[in-house]
Amino acid sequence: MKTFKKMYIEITSVCNLACSFCPPTARKANILKVDKFNEILDQIKPHTKYIYLHVKGEPLLHPRVDQLLDAAHAKEFKVNITTNGTLLKKNRHKLLGKPALRQMNFSLHSFDGHEGSTDREGYLAEILSFAKEAAAQGVLISFRLWNLDPVHATSEQKRKNQETLDILEKEFNLDYKIEEKVVPGSGVKIADRIYINQDHEFQWPSLLAPEDDGKGFCHALRSQAAILVDGTVVPCCLDGEGVIDLGNINDKPFSEIIEGERANNLYDGFSRREAVEEMCRKCGYRKRFGA
Repeated sequence: MKTFKKMYIEITSVCNLACSFCPPTARKANILKVDKFNEILDQIKPHTKYIYLHVKGEPLLHPRVDQLLDAAHAKEFKVNITTNGTLLKKNRHKLLGKPALRQMNFSLHSFDGHEGSTDREGYLAEILSFAKEAAAQGVLISFRLWNLDPVHATSEQKRKNQETLDILEKEFNLDYKIEEKVVPGSGVKIADRIYINQDHEFQWPSLLAPEDDGKGFCHALRSQAAILVDGTVVPCCLDGEGVIDLGNINDKPFSEIIEGERANNLYDGFSRREAVEEMCRKCGYRKRFGA
């Protein structure tokens, strides 16, 4: 039986921002109902203990995110939430004190990625206030911020990025510059249970992208799998359009879907260091794992 370090459950395909780095989904806007979420948890329980409440969409747009956390706790799952943080004020009471909540990831680059964002200080103040309270309750906090390409980044982009770093350094009384400590792809601990992770800007895979030789490895269906809001199972959290449709949990059990022909072909292909799916041959993330 395949087991995964993490399972992505998309609880909504809707987002409240339009960030330049995140292509909008062409899929129908949808929000996962609580009873369907419970059904999904029952199906994936033999396969994982850790769930992430997103693929596309902003999870804090879900009006019953507190009930989803309660359901996850009742079934002994640990939950990780990745959010742009803009809806935190109206949702903090739905998150704090929830025993299922293991980690909150804040995509701070969303602020500058969304045209028209205002009040950086207010945006970060709300997130920092929540982070300190949640960390005191045992929740892990990750501030995610993309390092800008030093060659192509504009002076304005660099300035805005530095403003965010300056606020973090001041808030946590750091005696060093974050950029001097952090290594792309890894994190730096800036307080108890609070980390900052910086990386290069990510490009979502697309069928319109150029195809390479297909050599390489990926952890899709090895350490992770994902379920879109309509029940479609995909091999990883980067298939935001459901291109590699392995089956739908509304038609067939999850355990059968991940052992189906298409799923096994993908899995066996990467065992040979070969991407058998077109989408995988056009995904730059695969190159991070070497040839």
